[in-house]
Amino acid sequence: MTKPISKYHLRCRECDTIIESMNAWFTHFQKCPSCGNKWVDVEYSRDNLDIKKLIESETKPASVFHYFDFLPLDDRKNIVTRGEGTIPVQRWTIFEDFAREHYGLNLKVSVYRNDINDGTNTFKDVAASVAASVLKENGVTQYAVASTGNIASAFAHYLAEAGISLAVFIPNDALRANEAEISSYGQRVFRVNGDYALAKKIAAEYSEKYKILLSGGNVDPMRVEAKKTMVWEWLRQTGELPDVYVQALSGGTGPIAIDKGIREIKGLGYPEKLPRFIMVQPSGCDPMTAGWKKAKAAGFPEGWKKDYPIYDNPITLIPTLATGNPATFPIIADLVHKSKGEIITFNEHKCLEVAHLIAYEKGVKIGPASTIAVGGFFEALKQGIFKEGESVLINIGESMNRAPEFVDGMIYTTKYVDTIDDCTPPNREEYREKLWAKFK
Repeated sequence: MTKPISKYHLRCRECDTIIESMNAWFTHFQKCPSCGNKWVDVEYSRDNLDIKKLIESETKPASVFHYFDFLPLDDRKNIVTRGEGTIPVQRWTIFEDFAREHYGLNLKVSVYRNDINDGTNTFKDVAASVAASVLKENGVTQYAVASTGNIASAFAHYLAEAGISLAVFIPNDALRANEAEISSYGQRVFRVNGDYALAKKIAAEYSEKYKILLSGGNVDPMRVEAKKTMVWEWLRQTGELPDVYVQALSGGTGPIAIDKGIREIKGLGYPEKLPRFIMVQPSGCDPMTAGWKKAKAAGFPEGWKKDYPIYDNPITLIPTLATGNPATFPIIADLVHKSKGEIITFNEHKCLEVAHLIAYEKGVKIGPASTIAVGGFFEALKQGIFKEGESVLINIGESMNRAPEFVDGMIYTTKYVDTIDDCTPPNREEYREKLWAKFK
């Protein structure tokens, strides 16, 4: 009897060794058995013409598993989903009007609404859904992750649905809201007395001591395979890929996944060029920006990808982006360089001003990390990064319900009164000019 062709295998990016399945990958403790490398590509036996059929299908997708044939899962019965991953791309002309009026630029600006994913309202839901499904299929009952907050909340939610126990290691500045959410699902929280780097160190030691799988971070094949589908969703919804992609940057799975998604549609008649990546870091923790600026000023000399600063215990208003030791800098910086993009910083003290503006104009309450991405759009305009006629896509990575502490800062129209004489009818329009003025 002929052995059936496997749906997929993993290929080591360092030495080309083939790992036959996710189960084998887990057995080797998520390392290449030949060279120990942790970064692999998942390759599929299906003809990639089937991706085109999925993109152009008239059936409205229910979730990321619309692309099941190109995800590392064999049996649909193991799917764990809340309908994430097929969220809308929305055109926000308010940004176009601003760019035209104040910078003389004609841009097409859209946002990708990850803040309305049906799991935990973050960009992390699609990755957590696929990871929970793959772990469930392979009989994993214990798992661990180090996180600044959002990925931990998403994994806690989806792994709980899969019946998997999760140990989460968070730094001491992680938001209490994230801690509360993780705990609410019955998952264990280890709040480390130190920064994210220490949380990752202790998580790795925990994994080694108890032989429990630890999330592979930004190059984890489960996370990359899940997030690559956003490329196909853009094509499904709009028929095109953006010229520029803007995202808040901590570790950077997004650009890695976009690169993978585009590589898989080569030869199908779609754009094959990477969008220019504009990666945005908060001013309180921006080591990738610092490394990028130094390399750019020196003309990107030999070895520049390994030359970046490490910030111990960074103090930032956006703890979900507080990666002071950016181990993925060589990968992210290479992709940004290849795409002719930029890594920039946005002043995190203006985050509430961004949130006020978006809530006022669009009725959308975005979270702290999302304000860094939107703020990065304004910063890129100031720095002259955008080009005439470009289409720009901003990743709205989280909703405000991810950070209840942020909500208090949304109060800006209250007037304290003692008598009726202190009360006058409001005119909502009086706020518009004040809100926009802060970005001119």
